[in-house]
Amino acid sequence: MRAFADTNIAVYAESDDGEKSKRARLIIESSPVISTQVVNEVIAALTGKYGFSKPDAYEVAIGLMDLCEVVPVDERTVREAMNLAVRYQLSHWDALIVSAALLAGCDLVHSEDLQHEQIIDGRITVRNPFTDQ
Repeated sequence: MRAFADTNIAVYAESDDGEKSKRARLIIESSPVISTQVVNEVIAALTGKYGFSKPDAYEVAIGLMDLCEVVPVDERTVREAMNLAVRYQLSHWDALIVSAALLAGCDLVHSEDLQHEQIIDGRITVRNPFTDQ
């Protein structure tokens, strides 16, 4: 199964949030697909909410890019995201995540932000890895 990891998974993998961090690390260690959006949002979250210095956040981002397959957010991704956002009532940012995952051929999106077990476009399932906590 080809999996995509949303930003929150990568951020939890770097945080000290007990069980959530452990589960997130396992997902990231399995080398999921991520998008350039995820990389940039991780940097923003780490330097903002978590107080990382830019060099430390960049080091995390480089490690993430080295471990995961990174797909671009390009014009095609944005166009598909706009379609998905309207059809599934998603925020634009969540739709970009789903669009990138669909275009990368993923079957699964790990995300805390989307509806658990939702099937989108008949091709991809959303799974919240923290639901049974």
